[in-house]
Amino acid sequence: MIIFPAIDILDGKCVRLFKGDYETNETVTAASPLETARKFEEEGAEWIHLVDLNGARYARPTEPEIFKEIAANTSLKTEVGGGIRTMKAIEDYLEAGLTRVILGSAALRDPKLTQEAVRTFGERIAIGIDAKDRRVLADGWLEASDVDYIELSKRMEQMGVRTIIFTDISKDGTLAGPNAEQLDELNRAVSCDITASGGIRDIEDIRNMKRLGLYGTICGKSIYKGTLDLAEAIRVANSN
Repeated sequence: MIIFPAIDILDGKCVRLFKGDYETNETVTAASPLETARKFEEEGAEWIHLVDLNGARYARPTEPEIFKEIAANTSLKTEVGGGIRTMKAIEDYLEAGLTRVILGSAALRDPKLTQEAVRTFGERIAIGIDAKDRRVLADGWLEASDVDYIELSKRMEQMGVRTIIFTDISKDGTLAGPNAEQLDELNRAVSCDITASGGIRDIEDIRNMKRLGLYGTICGKSIYKGTLDLAEAIRVANSN
């Protein structure tokens, strides 16, 4: 299982949101985004999960240079999401050396774009599905839909999507543990690689995600708050 340490950027700063609330961000003051990424690299991370929070909110990339700098100045594989709604935005990130682009709101609202992106870039496109009470949310988690997260996942699978990142918004930033039940349901419902996001607190959560047979787990606040040791998480995730 892959451990994805996360860097979420808001107004140029590393922050963590509580349940997706833009008014409750906690600024990470220890290091710049690049320094933070390098620290993750030193601790053994191979991938990093990058989010443009203002991009998600305003439906356009707002911090591309920060993410491109991380891709250019580390050996980390990079996945980036937030406000990516056009083929040009996708191409811009991929041509700059980022490994994978995450479509979130576009997957819900623009199936034509999603289909074209998957057809053109294949496994370099991941889908981020963010839900609350099973219903998918969009636009930086500010707009709710009537679409069940399993339904959207099956649509994505039919398009040829290989990677789905699932976030239970009620868990995100809470350190209360991930929604193992919904993650297990999703992992059984589709053949896609499933990455867990939201609520990870400690090494036992990592063990639980590994037992579910998931592809990956994203860890953010738990690393910054010190409730999870990244190097230990990577060791557990890689163990037999």
